Amino acid sequence: MGAQLRVYKRRIRSVTATKKITKAMEMIAASRVVKAQRKVAASTPYARELTRAVTAVGTGSNTKHPLTTEAENPTRAAVLLLTSDRGLAGAFNSNAIKAAEQLTARLEREGKQVDTYIVGRRGVAHYNFRERTIAETFTGFTDEPSYADAKKVAAPLIEALQTETADGGVDEIHIVYTEFVSMMTQTAVDSRMLPLRLEEVAEETSTKGEILPLYDFEPSAEDVLDALLPRYVESRIYNALLQSAASKHAATRRAMKSATDNAGELINTLSRLANAARQAEITQEISEIVGGASALADANAGSDNS
Repeated sequence: MGAQLRVYKRRIRSVTATKKITKAMEMIAASRVVKAQRKVAASTPYARELTRAVTAVGTGSNTKHPLTTEAENPTRAAVLLLTSDRGLAGAFNSNAIKAAEQLTARLEREGKQVDTYIVGRRGVAHYNFRERTIAETFTGFTDEPSYADAKKVAAPLIEALQTETADGGVDEIHIVYTEFVSMMTQTAVDSRMLPLRLEEVAEETSTKGEILPLYDFEPSAEDVLDALLPRYVESRIYNALLQSAASKHAATRRAMKSATDNAGELINTLSRLANAARQAEITQEISEIVGGASALADANAGSDNS
């Protein structure tokens, strides 16, 4: 019985140490998600206004440009998947990977060849384990992405868009990331980044009661679109990286809180079992003492009678 009590005490110490770790990780994630939220809020207006500017230029001119003009028969598409470098975030990475796989399957059903670009070690490990082809990978900055990281990710995508499909280029660029809705809700979404759907942006703008500004193009609309192309892609990717980072920290916080609560419940259960084992041990010792005293009393009584 004493051995069983020692086992319970050792497990309680182990679970208590784990609880301290998960509690600390929960607090760290909570502080990081607040910073990430601020960055998302700061970057969103820029990305939105840049999209409106591109839409205004695209609708206000007849220039055919990869940024705004769809290919007649698109045959190749690029999919950018945003995951995290670290785990311990519940279903955060698996949901994003699942959304990317569904998007890839849909594009392939449409007869398009898909080139996959992946941000984050978790996504890279998933695809490598299944021996799937990856066009390019980016790792090491998912927790706190910077605009320089977004430029690094955007560069090969822009180059692929500007290259003919016969030479390995792409007609479309899609992005899959986790949108930060709230501390409790993060949703994996996919969207076509390029070519820009001018009709959808214009419809959304009119729904909100906004009016697209009028621009004079100098020297030409095509030159303006050439200048806006990298900035548009970089801003969209940067905003998506920030959304993904905020979602990851929120998911980590929620997962660590659940782990901490479970550890507390396990400690309570083990404590009750340890108390029961200790009580059983005390009861057994008392029974042995009483039994021994009774046997000794019986022996003395027999000796006195003789």
